[in-house]
Amino acid sequence: VKLDLNSPAAVLDAYDLMMMRVSDRVPGARIRGVYVEKMCAKGREVILGMVRDPQFGPMLMFGLGGIFVEVMKDVTFHIAPITQDEARQMLESTKSFALLKGVRGEAGVDFDAIATSLQRISQLATDFPQIVEMDINPFIVGSLGRASVAADARITLKDAAST
Repeated sequence: VKLDLNSPAAVLDAYDLMMMRVSDRVPGARIRGVYVEKMCAKGREVILGMVRDPQFGPMLMFGLGGIFVEVMKDVTFHIAPITQDEARQMLESTKSFALLKGVRGEAGVDFDAIATSLQRISQLATDFPQIVEMDINPFIVGSLGRASVAADARITLKDAAST
């Protein structure tokens, strides 16, 4: 993975270097292509998730993402399905909500983007009971009007043999 490539020449140089390293380390490797993606803008990293509880059904999760979820363990849960207001209440119930509002001159994040995404996860979990758990970490959210990006996601499905 190469980040912060700011020109077509930088992308080509990174590609050439990767191909050279691959052929040095794994002679005869068959490379079928590479994936180039636009670098997303900086923003706050949050985690959005769902785990299916045997008694309560889909439980939604929200908290600061990236390394912060492991260190701060500041997450909140809510039973699906949820409304926009309930999604906002999830955000407001975390200790890190003050950071998301913006501190020391930093702009706050687009709370509606997070709430809408939580609602969509809620709907997905409700519509597809074979989803056991899922998380988007990090979900990079910027200030109002900036696009949010799911930088990494994972979904675990129920084993078809166990149904």
